[in-house]
Amino acid sequence: MRRFLSVITLLLAIVSMKAEETKCPIIPLPNKIEMHTGKLTLHKELSVSFSDKNLNSLVDLFGQSVALFSDTPWVIRKNKSNSLIQLFIDPNTNFKSEEYLLEVLPSGIKLSASGQNGLFNGMQSLIQLIIFSEKNKEKVILNCCTIHDQPRYGWRGLMLDESRHFFGKEKVKQLLDYMALHKLNKFHWHLTDQPGWRIEIKKYPKLTTVGGLGNYDDPNAKASYYTQSEIAEIVAYAQQRFIEVIPEIDMPGHASAANRAYPEFSGGGSEAYPEFTFNPGKESTYQYLTDILKEVAVLFPSKYIHIGGDEVHFGNQQWKTDAGVQKLMADNNLKDLVDVEHYFIRRMEDSIQHMGKKLVGWDEISGSGVDKNSSLLMWWRHDKKQLLPEALAKGYEVVMCPRIPLYFDFVQHESHQYGRRWSTDFCPIDLVYKFPGTELDPSNPKIKGIQANVWTERMQNNERLEFMIFPRISALAEAAWTQDKQKDYENFSNRLTNMLPLFERDKIDYFNPIEPDSKAESKAIK
Repeated sequence: MRRFLSVITLLLAIVSMKAEETKCPIIPLPNKIEMHTGKLTLHKELSVSFSDKNLNSLVDLFGQSVALFSDTPWVIRKNKSNSLIQLFIDPNTNFKSEEYLLEVLPSGIKLSASGQNGLFNGMQSLIQLIIFSEKNKEKVILNCCTIHDQPRYGWRGLMLDESRHFFGKEKVKQLLDYMALHKLNKFHWHLTDQPGWRIEIKKYPKLTTVGGLGNYDDPNAKASYYTQSEIAEIVAYAQQRFIEVIPEIDMPGHASAANRAYPEFSGGGSEAYPEFTFNPGKESTYQYLTDILKEVAVLFPSKYIHIGGDEVHFGNQQWKTDAGVQKLMADNNLKDLVDVEHYFIRRMEDSIQHMGKKLVGWDEISGSGVDKNSSLLMWWRHDKKQLLPEALAKGYEVVMCPRIPLYFDFVQHESHQYGRRWSTDFCPIDLVYKFPGTELDPSNPKIKGIQANVWTERMQNNERLEFMIFPRISALAEAAWTQDKQKDYENFSNRLTNMLPLFERDKIDYFNPIEPDSKAESKAIK
């Protein structure tokens, strides 16, 4: 009988928890929510108190963000005490760095954390409560609640490829704004590849003036790239929003744009992929690339530099006949071109270590012998599932970003024709939401988190970029933040109905998965 009552009690608790979740509009869904009786009325002038003067800029950003995502401006007043919104930092609490406690009471709002990162996350939840709650003329009425929350994963990432098509700093800033609202905290910036080189390197100016020419569709398009001052501006913008920007400088493959600028460092390519690689048989190549990465390391305070390391076999055929590569193989007892590739990766790892950074690469680097303590790999080949447990068994830290379901260049609805598929597989929003499930042992502590990758071969303009990211970004955020036991796709879909009008208001060409329109895709292609 006692066992029966225990089961009933558990079921009632689950039902009660789910009922409370339905009253919470926040994406990603917090991991612990308690709804209370009572309401709190906010006017368009809010007072905020805090004891730590270092929170000044965080409060300013809160005011800017509330205004950014609201229909009308808000006025934020800073007071020393007795404000409607009170912020508390207690570094002695046992809260983790991203954890926060948000209390909405009839008398006011209390937000506490062990540091600014936790407060920032709590502010994003409060912003969503404000913009998605009941409104009455110049007032916003909040349901009283207590939210105690922290993320499932520390790495909650989005990658943007700007080599294939270039979008510019204002679009990147808008993307960072929405990442922050969704508590995504890693922006992986793919800045170099075959079509174009998009980052200014002062020691090698032709990388942008020559390598920056063209894009995936038009090799004669004007040079497009970010100056170092623009990079610094975007990195600072991201830092304010607790987003780490991880640069990617592709090597030894995907080097065609760089090789147009400085052909003396080219290792050749193949008929389909001309001038695809850097030359691993020239000592000057390593100095050249180290010089580049030194400038990159100064621009990006992130502890990571991503060097790609993928798909080298697409264009390394000329290594077989290159005298320098053949000598390298003989001198270092390298038996084949894969060994040459791995030698190159280890050399660049050594350079990156001396810069005080960690190397990041795609899952191909798992066999290269790079130091497990100074590198991180991204598992992307979903058809090679064994690579994930193999890398974890070797002791590597891993970010999961498999093509299916986390490549946002794949179509997102069965009616869509413009985009990639893997045979019959594609990436609908529900698969994004349900990732990683339990098949991949996602609780392994070496799994740092998940990331969606936005490859832009078929994203020629802002509208197409938006259509492929929004609202899958919302599903990604909840997949990365919310524990499996809290996740419920139907509940998520209900909350997504609040988010879609926000996209609409910001003139974002999003796809509506709740009421799919077969004509929406063609409108976004333009």
